[in-house]
Amino acid sequence: MLNKKKGLALMMAVSFTVLSACGQAENSTNGAASGTNAPTNAATNEAAPKEPVTIEFWYGLGGKLGDTMKEKIELFNSSQQEVVVKGIAQADYSETEQKLQAAIAAKQAPAAVLSSNMTWAQKGLFEDMSDMIAADSTFNKEDFVQTFLGQGQLDGKQYFLPMYGTTQVMYYRKDALEKNGLTTDNFKTWEALAESAAKMTTKADGKTSFFGWEPMWGKDNMMDAVFSKGGTVLSEDGKTVMIDSPEWIETWELFRKWIHEDQIMTIHSGGQGWEYWYKTIDDVMKGQAAGYTGSSGDQGDLDFNIVGAMEQPGWEGVGEGKPAASAIMAGIPSGASDEQKAAAYKWLTFFSQPQNTASWSISTGYIAVRSSALEDEAYKAFSEQNPQIKVPLMQAAHASAPFQDPTGGKINDALTIAADKVQIGNVSAEQALKEAKATAQKELDRLK
Repeated sequence: MLNKKKGLALMMAVSFTVLSACGQAENSTNGAASGTNAPTNAATNEAAPKEPVTIEFWYGLGGKLGDTMKEKIELFNSSQQEVVVKGIAQADYSETEQKLQAAIAAKQAPAAVLSSNMTWAQKGLFEDMSDMIAADSTFNKEDFVQTFLGQGQLDGKQYFLPMYGTTQVMYYRKDALEKNGLTTDNFKTWEALAESAAKMTTKADGKTSFFGWEPMWGKDNMMDAVFSKGGTVLSEDGKTVMIDSPEWIETWELFRKWIHEDQIMTIHSGGQGWEYWYKTIDDVMKGQAAGYTGSSGDQGDLDFNIVGAMEQPGWEGVGEGKPAASAIMAGIPSGASDEQKAAAYKWLTFFSQPQNTASWSISTGYIAVRSSALEDEAYKAFSEQNPQIKVPLMQAAHASAPFQDPTGGKINDALTIAADKVQIGNVSAEQALKEAKATAQKELDRLK
């Protein structure tokens, strides 16, 4: 009887085991068919690689600059597997900001953009990167050029990171100076530059066929010359617009005279994107002008067998030039997801790594944003063979800080209109600047 009970118990145990195994097999099959997670599938899912985060990066660069940015994006994408950057090129910086404004309104902003707007940051439209920086043990704050890093800060918080620095320098045809018995010593002041430009200018039948110099269209070149004379946009207390002071009127009037009356200088204006800029460069490279004032970033488009580079001049009795040196910065629009923000931060900090910012400077002529980039072996070797790359750095050492418009761009807009009146419309500097002052002061007063 005992043996029969033992046999019956053994048969029941075996039957239960078989049934259980069959049930598990059926559940496993059904789970696979229905998409539920069986133990074997869970192990497979854990082993599967995570899909990279894809983000858009908007930038307004053309020509070789645009090509170099594409190369940097490709280098980043191939250097890791967590993030894929999709570069979206715009015509220029202005178009980038215009399209970004529309994208923010439509809640379709990119995760990263080569643009900075402190007014928008104040309104919460850009991400404060301070916490990401604090959590990043590789972020060497002290190694950044502090004037560039500081331009991305608001109330002690870091909203933008510098991608590269820029300042406008002078490029001249070596043969034009040699032909006229001139050297760069003849360009140390604006007064001397005008005399040299007059000497190099070629006229026939009342028309100029070869210009002694070409300023770049817009307010920036003329503002640099004003800063070098000691002029400021705002009073020290920030309450009064100063753009109708003698330093402004005298300087801008000279540019008007050089362009319209003496006809020793000219400008290209209008066109799509950077069209006016490249037309100016072409005039010099094709032998239609002796030189021009342009960005440090133009160096990648120039043939230094033909041209040389020098710092902007100062003024007689005042001292060396003090043109603005500014950082071109990038930010993370706040509408992006946390995952996209982290991906954008990874891309932006990759771009500013010492080796990368050094190679960007070599390729473009823009100023590296990390001090240690100057110790990069490739940079040192390049600068020995190409001394022009040092000119922007030397100028930045005594440059002015760029004007930060407290009105969200209204003062700059007034100056842009005034510059067009002087450079294109041949309106007296006094009239153009006094009209701009009235408009700008009203906008400043609204902040009180």
